[in-house]
Formats: sequence, C-alpha cells, structure tokens
Amino acid sequence: MANDNPTGRVGRAVQGAPRRSPTRKGTGSFRLRLACCLAAAVLGAPGAFAATDEGALPGLSLRGFGTLGLARTTTDQAEFVRDLSQPGGVQRDWSPKIDSILGVQANYLVGDQLEAVVQAVSRYRSDGSFRPEVSWAFLKYDPNPQFSWRVGRLGTEFYMLADSRLVGYSYLPIRPPGDYFGTLPFTYIDGADVAVTAPFAAGLVRGKLFAGVSRESAPVDNRQFDLNGSQMQGGHLDYQQGSWLWRLGYAQLRFEHELPPVADLRSVLLGPGLPASARAVADALATAGTVSRFHSAGMSYDRGPLQLQLMASRTTHEAGIYQDTNAGYLIAAYRVNEFTPYVGRSWARSKARSLPSSGVGELDALVAASQARTHTDQFTHFLGVRWDFRRDMALKAQVDFIRGAPSSVYPFQWVTPAYDGRMNVYSLSLDFVF
Repeated sequence: MANDNPTGRVGRAVQGAPRRSPTRKGTGSFRLRLACCLAAAVLGAPGAFAATDEGALPGLSLRGFGTLGLARTTTDQAEFVRDLSQPGGVQRDWSPKIDSILGVQANYLVGDQLEAVVQAVSRYRSDGSFRPEVSWAFLKYDPNPQFSWRVGRLGTEFYMLADSRLVGYSYLPIRPPGDYFGTLPFTYIDGADVAVTAPFAAGLVRGKLFAGVSRESAPVDNRQFDLNGSQMQGGHLDYQQGSWLWRLGYAQLRFEHELPPVADLRSVLLGPGLPASARAVADALATAGTVSRFHSAGMSYDRGPLQLQLMASRTTHEAGIYQDTNAGYLIAAYRVNEFTPYVGRSWARSKARSLPSSGVGELDALVAASQARTHTDQFTHFLGVRWDFRRDMALKAQVDFIRGAPSSVYPFQWVTPAYDGRMNVYSLSLDFVF
C-alpha cells in the first residue's frame, strides 16, 4: 500500500471527528445586528418605502421583501441551519444570521406580452457572507392567459412553494420546515421554463417544464462543493379547484463536479497496491456525472380562517455517498383576527445503499463513516403564532422540538460525537414586503 494509514488523509473530513465551525468567531455579526436595527427603524416610519411617480419610468415597478430573524437552540453539539447552503448555524446564543434576509425586485413591462424581472437577495450564503446575489433575472413572455415562457435566471421549483421560500411574509412559519426543505441548497438555475394552463372539470390544471444549469456552491466542512454547471430538469402538474391546490412534481440534478470529501476518499481507494474491489467502491461513491432525483406530492387548502398544507417527497441518488430519503410535513393554522396560530409536524428518514466490500477492513469502516455523514432519522413538532399587526408586516414566534437518533446529522452543520439527536429551536422574526 502506498499509504500505511489510508484514513489519515481524509479521516477528519469524513469520520465525524470534532470540527470547528468557521462561523463561530462571529465575523460580521455586529454589522448584521446594526443593519437589522437600521432596517427596523426605517420600517417603523410610515411610508418609508413609498415610491414617487415623478420621473418614474413607465412600466417599471420596484418591490422588496425581508426578514429580520433571531434564533437559538438548546445545544452546543450541533449547529442548526435553515438549509445546507449555510456553512454554519445557531447554537445556544441568539443569532440573526440564519433567517435574516433582504431582497429587492424590479419588474419592467416591455410590452403587453413581455416582462423583464430582476431580483437581488442578501442572505447568509455558502461562503459565510451576506454579499448580495442575483437570484432572478429573466424575460417572461405571456402571449395569452394559457401560455407562459421564461428564460434567464429562475428560482428552483423542486417542491411546492420552493420558489418563494426566501420570502418569509408569503408563508406561515418562520422558515420552511427543515426536515423537508433543509437538504436543498439549490435556489436558482440559469435556463428556461414553459407553463400551460387549461380548464379541467371544475378547476384549472397547470403544467410546467424547466431545464437549466446551477451556478451555486454548497459548503462542506471548510470547503465548497462546486455545483456550477450541474444540469437540472424537471416539471410539475398542478390542479386547483376552489380552495384546494394539488401538485405532483419531479426534478433531477446531474452533478458536474465531485463532492470534496468523496474526492479525498476516492484517491485513497484508487491508490496503488489496493485490490480491484476498492476501485469498484470508489466508482460507487462518486458524485460527478451521477443523477439525484426528487419526487414530490403536495396539497394545500386555504379558505376563510383555516389553512392546511401536506407534502411528501422521496429523493434517490445514484451516488453511493448519499442516502435515499423520504420526508414530509403537515401544517394546520386557524386565523383569529390579526393572529394566526399554527402547529405542524415534519419528518425525514434516510437509508444508506449497500456497497461492495473493498477487501480492506479499515477502508470499509471509512466508507461506512462517510455514508453516515448523510444520514437523517428524525421528526420535528413545531408550533407558533403569526401576528399581522400592520399592512405588509408580520411578527412571528415559533418553537421547534427536534427529536431524532444521535446518528441523524445530515440536516445540521458541525455536529460533534456528543450530539444526542435532540434539540429545541426558539425563533422570532419580523417579515415584511414593500
């Protein structure tokens, strides 16, 4: 063997050894808190965002949205994140970083049938900064009410409501349920989509197909998983009848590049002096060139004070490093005047794929530890209340009770071996649109 200790090169990256989050130093946290305070002060001034028509470009409209959030947990053994696009999360101390978002959007009507849309968002992103990025930039062509076509940078619609998950004001909880949405680090693609709407029975059926490439990256330990160039395709079928909306969806992603810890592990498995069976394991673990598939079904009901949401999904992977996952959630809410209390339950469970033996016991243990890094086995009960105290503004308070196996580490960042699978998450937010 070329390396007397084959685990030495990648053990710290894939075996769950204690690691230190690069975000624990609090870089930029004071600036973020100051920005939040300034934004809150501006929001407190009536008409602060009112636009003037004087000199305005005909057909141009400017809009915005944001969330000022605070969250903390009851453990220091894992960092809770909004989703896996964030390199670190919150622990016992209150922090604004995971849920605070600010976005602006410009719509320009080029003609009766053509519209240009650009949206920029500042949020806690994969490189640990809040540097604004362009999340939407597309042309939309609507020749008639039944047909719509868009080309440019589009929000991803892997699941129902996914394309608006950064707009906190548009949904009930403080954040989309993490067990369901948390493992999706994809927010946009560069490509095109086409949608067709037609009456059916007593309602409307709408179908959409999309295709494009990712331009994002996802944090993995202290490195970045390059998603740039990864191809995405999919579509969904909606049916709306009165207060009911149903959806069936499918999407797939073909990875262009290798997951960094897998690249390290494969270099060991492909080393000189190892049996051919080790090469077979290396090929089974690879992510580059493999496809992940996302199947989903959803239902929502919104009539009067009552709101219901029910969603389920199954994710499968060709890459053996990732575990196939089933997930779902249910939310029920009832509005009383300006207050909307809500309760929900979400869950996620994954299963590792059986891989051939490498013929080297130490390497097989390393492969098993690597697969365990993508394991999920937990459920979350959450409850909260939304207070629409002012037009286009809402305050929310929420508590999440996460209960899982100690091996359920994939929804979080920087998990230590002492994590027991249990945490509570306390959250507050101010959501607004303007």
